Amino acid sequence: MAATASPVAPVPVKGGVAPLRAGQGYSFWLRRLHSLTGIVPVGAFLFEHILISNASAIGGPIAYARQVRFLASLPLVPILELFGIWLPILFHALYGFYIWYRGETNVGEYPWTGNWMYAAQRWTGGIAFAYILWHTWTMRFTGIDLHEFPGASFGKVQSEVFQTPLFLFYVVGLIAASWHFAYGIWLFCAKWGIVSGEQARKRFLILCLAFFFVLTGVGLASLTSFRSHALQPTDSAGASMVEAGPGTTN
Repeated sequence: MAATASPVAPVPVKGGVAPLRAGQGYSFWLRRLHSLTGIVPVGAFLFEHILISNASAIGGPIAYARQVRFLASLPLVPILELFGIWLPILFHALYGFYIWYRGETNVGEYPWTGNWMYAAQRWTGGIAFAYILWHTWTMRFTGIDLHEFPGASFGKVQSEVFQTPLFLFYVVGLIAASWHFAYGIWLFCAKWGIVSGEQARKRFLILCLAFFFVLTGVGLASLTSFRSHALQPTDSAGASMVEAGPGTTN
């Protein structure tokens, strides 16, 4: 009678990216909520902020002031900001840092494209979070209230982007936020089964990368506009002059 060979235990393979722990406690639902908040409302906020609000700065101080005035006139602004921006961003960022802490990337040992993308998504998320915190604090909670005096908004941004170190920080933060959002759309669609199949995912990835370049291009154009105009006022009287129209300020 032939002896039965003992089964050989599989050799563990050191993976590059830890798999999703779906179905273990609340992890599955928290990861889904993290993915969802990255698109709505956080992604929607970035889309509006870069492609609409900041893009209006290309038209000059008056166009930018009008956009800020419009946003300030929306109903229930404090509630919209709290539940539509700040709390979702805080959850998405903090849980993202937790995922980063629990994950593993070995880009040196396993230089696969997906592994590099995973690492880039985590690092750009951290940079974007620092950028959003700084930009929000300085624009929303320091100096003149732009909700009350939107005409000072152009000059308030200029006060930062005219400083070379802060301008470079804005550029890096813009690129990081654009990448994190654009590639995050691909991750969301792949994770939720919206785009399935290898070829479809590759084509959609190209589309998301193109969207990244659009976001970055528009953002850089708006930053260039802030630096190309003469310094605008940041006081209440000067803000009123900006909103009054041409002929009252440079």
